Amino acid sequence: MNIQIVRTAKETGERWQTLSKDAIQKPFDTTVPMIVVNPDKKYQTHIGFGGAFTESAAYTFHNLPKDKRDFITKAYFSEAGLGYNMGRTHIHSCDFSLENYTYVAEGDSELKTFDISREEKWVIPMIKEAQQYQKEMLLLASPWSPPAWMKSNNNMNFGGKLLDAFKQPWANYYVKYVQEMKKRNIDFWAISVQNEPAATQTWDSCIYTAEEERDFVRDYLGPTVHAYDKDLKILGWDHNRDIIVERASTMLSDPKASEHIWGIANHWYVSEAFENMSVVHELFPDKHLVFTEGCIEGGPKPLAWHTGERYGRNIFGDLNNWVEGWIEWNLILNEQGGPNHVGNFCDAPILADRKTNELTVNSSYYYIGHFSKFIKRGAKRVHVTHNLPQGIFTTAYQNPDGKIIAVIQNQNDASSRISLSLEGHGIGLDMIGHSIVSLILS
Repeated sequence: MNIQIVRTAKETGERWQTLSKDAIQKPFDTTVPMIVVNPDKKYQTHIGFGGAFTESAAYTFHNLPKDKRDFITKAYFSEAGLGYNMGRTHIHSCDFSLENYTYVAEGDSELKTFDISREEKWVIPMIKEAQQYQKEMLLLASPWSPPAWMKSNNNMNFGGKLLDAFKQPWANYYVKYVQEMKKRNIDFWAISVQNEPAATQTWDSCIYTAEEERDFVRDYLGPTVHAYDKDLKILGWDHNRDIIVERASTMLSDPKASEHIWGIANHWYVSEAFENMSVVHELFPDKHLVFTEGCIEGGPKPLAWHTGERYGRNIFGDLNNWVEGWIEWNLILNEQGGPNHVGNFCDAPILADRKTNELTVNSSYYYIGHFSKFIKRGAKRVHVTHNLPQGIFTTAYQNPDGKIIAVIQNQNDASSRISLSLEGHGIGLDMIGHSIVSLILS
């Protein structure tokens, strides 16, 4: 068995460091915690990793010198970097925009004034730079709120509901957006119905009950979208894991709504109840699960280590519970964790200082890479059994080329000796504290 070992570790300063076998490999020992990989038993097919092309990220990106922009694009989308092949953006404004904005004039329910030229300034150019590395990028578009005049509270912010009179115009709006982006050579793989439909936020937001989201998809959005493009995927929920079973069950138990819903999207806020995704899968095995948003809240955390470990822990939890694609939030933010038009500042894997133009590459970037660099589109998750102690996580995939990728994270202070077995071959590993390793096995 040929083994390549790549490690990132807090104390050693290693970042995607390819190690010699002597540096980590120990004798196989069945008396220590074991990981047993069985590639004969397979689960979901992997579709990719990615991040979000928000207006804030794109604005920050385009205000940097060209050499810094080139660094960021390569860092995220090249095979030397994270190899991102998925992306998400917003249909008009979200909290990570410079302000509230829409694409139509007040009261224009026929969408005659529809104009996405604002996106040509920052968002579209950033997507196109990424596509130089990733020709087959899967893009998702999500709305945060309909225009204020379509809503019960006459405000894009603070929740409110879509008024009955504007359900068809709002469904038309999604299609118009996709059409206009296509004119600019940007194709979408999927849309979601509504970002975080259960959250009344101080920023762009709109509330749907599970029944309201189901009915909107069944009666308006689904027929409208699929009359335009039968292959454009629709993702429901697009919110946290805590009540994903209840929301998915309501939407997918209706046969007509279910016809239009390709899958269910989840975010990581509030809950790490990863097992809820497995429940959704068992209830609706023909549907798909995608992670569409997660970031470190409360402003930037430059060079913190726990942030990367949170990313790693969540990626393990999602992938091991049937999630097929994983899209994090802003690709880049400034040193304040913005811009954000309501002060909802957050962290990002890469931060840019507006005064010095210097970039900070955070631990989250490297932790994501231990998955995204090695698990390729088309890989199949394979069965893993283990008796690992608390604070150590693992998953394994078989790539289309037959190689097995095993990822292991130790977020504990103490080192742990573990052993891994694959098809009659065994190795021992010394997992130092606060480290993550990727094993390429062939």
